[in-house]
Amino acid sequence: MSAEENKKVVLSFFENFTAGKAEAALGQMADTATWTVMGRPESFALAGTKTKAQFTELLKGIGAAMPKGLRLTPKALTAEGNRVAVEAESYGEHANGKVYNNQYHFLIEVQNGKIQAVREYLDTIHAKDVLLG
Repeated sequence: MSAEENKKVVLSFFENFTAGKAEAALGQMADTATWTVMGRPESFALAGTKTKAQFTELLKGIGAAMPKGLRLTPKALTAEGNRVAVEAESYGEHANGKVYNNQYHFLIEVQNGKIQAVREYLDTIHAKDVLLG
């Protein structure tokens, strides 16, 4: 697939995620896909590499914590080969009343029309304060 086609796969993933269509978003990931949240697991419980099944469970927890959903908006994309870099911003209201508004960089590997790996970089202090605090 071309870099432009890979960008379309990634944009579609974010659109499905934001629309609350978790099954459709997860369907765009290969069964062997991994999702890595950067940070030290001993300092930030969400950090580390997760399998697709583990990431699915994490999404269920986020869904329960964000009753109005979590919007994830891509701001800029750059693609080369099978890698798509995404600058993004999230917005959601946590059940605890706090607003979650984070900034991200995702490096996403796409192969044969499926997401194979995601590396997520974010403000872990903000995430910990709102999501785990």
